[in-house]
Amino acid sequence: MARIHGGEMLVRALEREGVGQVFTLHGGHLDAIFDACLRHSLRVIDTRHEQAAAHMADGWARTTGRPGVAMVTAGPGVTDAVTGVANAYMDSIPMLLIGGRSPLADDELLPLQGGIDQMGLMRPITKWAYSVTQVARIPEFVAMAFRHAVSGRPGPVFLEIPIDVLFARADEESVRFPEHYRPRTMPGPSRDALAQALAWLAEARRPAILAGGGVWFAQAASELTQFAELTHTPVMANHKARGSIPEDHPLCFGGFGAIHPGAHKRREAPSADLVILLGTRIGLFTGGRNSVIPPDARVIQVDIEAEEIGRARNIELGIVADCGEFLRQAIAAIGDTKFDPHREWLERLSAIRTAQFHRWDEALARDDGPIHPVRLVREVAQVLDRDAIVAADGGETAAWMGNAWKARVPGSFMTHGYLGCLGTGLPFALAAKAAHPDRQVFCIVGDGSAGLNFSEFHTAVKHNLPVTVVINNDRQWGMSKHGQELAWGKGRHVATELGMVHYERAAAGLGAYGELVERAVDIAPAMKRALSCGRVACLNVITDAEVIEPGTLAMYSAFSGKKPRDGGEQKPGKETMLPYYGTRKID
Repeated sequence: MARIHGGEMLVRALEREGVGQVFTLHGGHLDAIFDACLRHSLRVIDTRHEQAAAHMADGWARTTGRPGVAMVTAGPGVTDAVTGVANAYMDSIPMLLIGGRSPLADDELLPLQGGIDQMGLMRPITKWAYSVTQVARIPEFVAMAFRHAVSGRPGPVFLEIPIDVLFARADEESVRFPEHYRPRTMPGPSRDALAQALAWLAEARRPAILAGGGVWFAQAASELTQFAELTHTPVMANHKARGSIPEDHPLCFGGFGAIHPGAHKRREAPSADLVILLGTRIGLFTGGRNSVIPPDARVIQVDIEAEEIGRARNIELGIVADCGEFLRQAIAAIGDTKFDPHREWLERLSAIRTAQFHRWDEALARDDGPIHPVRLVREVAQVLDRDAIVAADGGETAAWMGNAWKARVPGSFMTHGYLGCLGTGLPFALAAKAAHPDRQVFCIVGDGSAGLNFSEFHTAVKHNLPVTVVINNDRQWGMSKHGQELAWGKGRHVATELGMVHYERAAAGLGAYGELVERAVDIAPAMKRALSCGRVACLNVITDAEVIEPGTLAMYSAFSGKKPRDGGEQKPGKETMLPYYGTRKID
């Protein structure tokens, strides 16, 4: 009777889940797994930092809709991966992190890379975490991990396997590989709730759908588009859902900010009167003081997790359901019912979108002088394929690119989420290229963000992942420096200068194609050379350091037209400007 070790069990269990690759950085605690990989078709993509491996597992899930898998060694391997796991946790992204551990037999003996509570680190930032203590049960816990990662609201999970468990052996015939351990159908809306939602939608004159990750991970892109078309309802999407309805579709209007009441008040016109939150949590832009939802609008919230209903605002109708099942049942219930075409509402939204697009026409027409960031991102967007995948990383850089690119396929735009984590761009792009080798993958990174995970250019070279990267180089932490100067006055800034760095040379030293771009007219030709070079490429584009992205101006709007303060004494009860959060009363 053959005896197999824990690494063999683990690899077989991953293959049964349909996992074709793992992201990792070598550590001896994982060698039993790597040994098994040599006998199987599981692709091992090793990175230069564990944080990047975790980000790649996160990025894989964002671009495919399926969980990504990362493996890290014990001790510093696990601690290095914490940021990547936390980023996935905040954005409800399904991924599995497998962590090595010191031997169980050496507990309390201060072993190498032991003595820290890895479970204690991971439990607050995962949906589920478990330490395996019996080798024959490894497949069981792998199945359990995947079930937790994708059930209900998705999220990251952590499986810790001590080295003496992973290298232990068991009789092959005694090892059980679970089957049929996840539901085949998803929960749908109640009949009454669905009827009420459709009745309110029929009454609405200015409805809007705010779509989130719940749509993408339910694989319900086509249903969303069909539902919007049947009801003539405009759709706005957050970053995870972008492309679920093609962004050149006449009913797609970009991000949630399209229904911001302020944008309509300035035009003396009312905003949305009915908002359907479809698989998006109430948070930064949908609840509290910064909400884009008009206070007098009816709100319907559809979410697979009951705990998310009404998190930070009143909800007129909460529906606990999988977004895909809600949409399918709604489409069936609509049948031949005709909805108002909402022509005036759609024309108003279209006019606002057109005005925003043309606000930078003057900057686009300028060929001389410093390169305007809008010129950079528009030139890039025009060169990319229609189904290209874009990863955008950096405070102002991501915002510029997000406004220029039209995602026409779900999973084709990836950027920051609730954690506001920098350094995700290159790992996300590499994961996307591993998942979609036949599609263009483009990454734009601010020069500040470029300092995090820059060595993954070497990973791209090593594993033949030819992504094209643009460094938006304004020689500073743009959002941070602009914010300081808006608050304190021109020339007053601390820890936000970076100076000129030749990133293209550094990338070339790691094996990439590198090129410096200093003139606007050279952007498109350089992009074409980078896209056709057949390997990872780095274009270092020097842009205007004085241009402030509108989102930064909005965050610091309290200082608009006012004399900047120097942070001295302040009278009690007065409002204080908090970077990123607006004005608050702090006594």
